Amino acid sequence: MSHSETKPVKIAKPKLPKQLSSVKLANSTILDRAEYGQALCQDEEIMDVIAEKVTFDQMVFENITFSSTSLLHAELTDVVFKNCDLSNVNFSDSVLHRVQFTHCKIIGIDLTAATMRNVSFQACAGDYATFRFANMKNISFQECSLIKSDFYHSEFASIELIGCMIDGTQFTGAKLKGIDLSQTEFFNLGVTMEDLQGCIIAPAQALLFSKIFGLVIKE
Repeated sequence: MSHSETKPVKIAKPKLPKQLSSVKLANSTILDRAEYGQALCQDEEIMDVIAEKVTFDQMVFENITFSSTSLLHAELTDVVFKNCDLSNVNFSDSVLHRVQFTHCKIIGIDLTAATMRNVSFQACAGDYATFRFANMKNISFQECSLIKSDFYHSEFASIELIGCMIDGTQFTGAKLKGIDLSQTEFFNLGVTMEDLQGCIIAPAQALLFSKIFGLVIKE
């Protein structure tokens, strides 16, 4: 299949009401099983939060910095993050459905074993992000830096990476069949020959993979 034949991934956008009430979370304690919905959170820092099974439903977070935050087993549905700093936030074992990250800093974000459906990342800094063992379907990464991120044994279905830097990213155990890497940049990847079966690459990338696997091309 040529690059021109690769179909764009269809991502369902977050479903939000026309009006959202403002909420401040910085001065409140986010406890286990707390629920927040149909609200806009802006221009504040949320820090030192450790909670499980928190629910965010129809929420917009804009210009929010999350510091020392761990939200395990969280459930995010119809959520938008704009210009937020989620560096090193722990969302392990969480469920994300119709979630959008735009111009966000997600360096070191931990989405280990997360279930992700219809999630988009646009112009995000995501170096060292962890998606190990995540189950990912209908996912879009556009113009993102994902250097040394980790997709070890992730399950992929309908994933696109457009204009992304993925140098040093770990894909071992993640089957890349049907995944188009032709619009990504990298010099090295953590990947096996078996993982690459059915993967779509640009001609120049074939030479890179030959070097990765120690092949000698005779001219």
